[in-house]
Amino acid sequence: MNNLWDYDKKELEKTEEGRIKILERMINFGVYLKDKEKIPINEVKKYWNKLKLDQGRKNFLKFIIWGK
Repeated sequence: MNNLWDYDKKELEKTEEGRIKILERMINFGVYLKDKEKIPINEVKKYWNKLKLDQGRKNFLKFIIWGK
C-alpha cells in the first residue's frame, strides 16, 4: 500500500504527524487483508492522546488494549 487515499504513505511515514495520520486512517477506515498489514498496537499506545478517532472505535480499542 503506497498511497493512503490522497497521500503518499512513504512521505507521511517521515514525520510524527504523518505516522499519526496513517494510524488514524487505519483505525477509522480499516486495513485490507490483501495488504497483510496490521495496526501496530505499540504505535497506538505511543500516540494514544494524539489520535483523532471515532469515539466508538476509541472505546473499543481502549477496552482491547487496556481492558478498561
